Amino acid sequence: MPYKPELLTTAASMEELERLIGAGADAFVIGEERYGMRLAGEFKLDAMAEAVNLAKPHGVKIYAALNNLMDNEAVESLHAYVAAVAEAGADAIVFGDPAVLMAARVHAPGMALHWNAEMTSTNYVTANYWGRRGATRYVLARELNMEQVIETTEGTELEVQVQVHGMTNIYHSKRSLVNSYMEHRQEPERLVQRDKDRGLYVMEAERQDERYPIFEDANGTHIMSSDDICMIENLHELMEAGVNSLKVEGIMKTVEYNETVIRAYRQAIDAYLADPQGYEFREEWLESIRAVQDPNRELSYGFFYKEQVY
Repeated sequence: MPYKPELLTTAASMEELERLIGAGADAFVIGEERYGMRLAGEFKLDAMAEAVNLAKPHGVKIYAALNNLMDNEAVESLHAYVAAVAEAGADAIVFGDPAVLMAARVHAPGMALHWNAEMTSTNYVTANYWGRRGATRYVLARELNMEQVIETTEGTELEVQVQVHGMTNIYHSKRSLVNSYMEHRQEPERLVQRDKDRGLYVMEAERQDERYPIFEDANGTHIMSSDDICMIENLHELMEAGVNSLKVEGIMKTVEYNETVIRAYRQAIDAYLADPQGYEFREEWLESIRAVQDPNRELSYGFFYKEQVY
């Protein structure tokens, strides 16, 4: 089967999902926050089924996010939820906890399983460990550099997924730290809205030009990176390495921004596949992204070209 990398992304709503399909997305990760971590938007089971019905005629896949930290309460309803996800027609389950794997074996046999444990997916031996237990894809930690990505693709037969664009999580706590801070300041009502649409951020005293978005949801407090990964200039290196899935993270971005980014990456991927040997990067792809990029957020290569990685 000829190599064809997947352009994977997120969606905050059905409208965004439809627009990003039109822009060239091949697959989406969606779900609900009780079972999924840091989702762009909430898709209950009925919405997930609707997303599947919308996506399938276009050959687009829907992956259900069950990569949250599973406590005993969540585990009690996990089997019923996995069965419902399978009934909705999802193409894969994204998981980090073995409890999800156990439920999928019973209620979703044969469904693709994407192992995503955020920062701990750092080597091909771990990939193969989960492969022997049923995983079909290995989602690499965002802290790996290009050399380690290549080593992993060479060391495992599992599909490999890499984030190529957007912000990344740099800190997570199950505690509601923003709320605790406001209570400490005796101003608990000052920030009634603390979700990702509020536009909150934190700064370091020594680097006040860098703003780190922060939000709270049912899963606690999340602090995000001050810049956005942008690998479109060097996307060919990842495709040459045989990376199977290239993810654009759309959380906390507008539909218009994500639509522009997906369209640019679609053009780059298609140009490479049409002629790998003669492929040349086109500056217009990057310029279209820069035109919609928040001026307070730099575009960067993330950890791809750094020696110290995690």
